[in-house]
Amino acid sequence: MTDQLRIIFIIIVSVSIFGLIVFVIVKNFIRNKIQYYLEEKNKKTKED
Repeated sequence: MTDQLRIIFIIIVSVSIFGLIVFVIVKNFIRNKIQYYLEEKNKKTKED
């Protein structure tokens, strides 16, 4: 029984760490895209 619990715990921790890494990568990607489009919009409004 303890081996099963240990395996389940390892799986849960691994999936949690993987999910956290993916979340951080996606968050940074979206932040960079938003920053880029805001800069483009500000360039257009300054030109007008």
